[in-house]
Amino acid sequence: MNRHSARMGWVFLAFLILAGCAAVTPPTSPDGLSGGRPGYVIGYLAPEQQPNSQKFLPPPPAAGSAAMAADEEAYQSTRKLLGTPRGSLAAKDADLTFPNAASTFSCVLGMPISQEATPHLNMLLRRVRADASRANDKAKDLYKRKRPYLAHGDASCTPNEKHKDDSYPSGHSSIGWAWALVLAEVAPDRADAVFARGLAFGESRIICGVHWKSDVEAGRLVGAAAVSRLHMDPVFKAQLELARKEYEAARAAGARSPCDCEAEAQALSTAR
Repeated sequence: MNRHSARMGWVFLAFLILAGCAAVTPPTSPDGLSGGRPGYVIGYLAPEQQPNSQKFLPPPPAAGSAAMAADEEAYQSTRKLLGTPRGSLAAKDADLTFPNAASTFSCVLGMPISQEATPHLNMLLRRVRADASRANDKAKDLYKRKRPYLAHGDASCTPNEKHKDDSYPSGHSSIGWAWALVLAEVAPDRADAVFARGLAFGESRIICGVHWKSDVEAGRLVGAAAVSRLHMDPVFKAQLELARKEYEAARAAGARSPCDCEAEAQALSTAR
């Protein structure tokens, strides 16, 4: 996402909110929320409201440390999952574009998630994605850690993805954990399953070979920090409440996920 475009998009949105004064229904259309890349939108937080990951994250594990040995062990132990259903799910989890990414938590919520079926829930996920991602930038820029598959001269499970040395912390893991925390508020009756899926989403990055174990753990901290900031934003809180109502209505109507949830459950049951 182009940072200048994202900043201008957020300023434009703030102008619209102020112009509309009091009660503003959070937008469900990406119009006016451009993030500078097709299919992406800006988050709820202005750049200066984002948590500074550079200030609260410790450095990544040093060479020769016990933590680095644990990173290596996690990387090696997951190589056997490539080419299995769990590896295929890991590759699917790598796709953060919408509408594809909207299905990530569809099975654990037991309902469809889309612009058409649940517009507020869909936009909530899209904008949280942006905030949880951007919160990683300063630490990534500082540490410039090499990704495990590149360090080993291997291939990742998403060969079309082009990576640079910005492995720490894991942006996907921060997004997945931020989604889990937010969705646990949307659907408190399914919180445990949501948390499990959020953890698995981060594990997918280790399986793909694009992040070390410590990258994923740090990413979850960043995601949690972003969500804590989001709870001070009135537009986020309004959209969260509307998303909760969509969930309740869908469950009351007997909605079911359109995904192959049995296959997903079997893939996730695979131990590494």
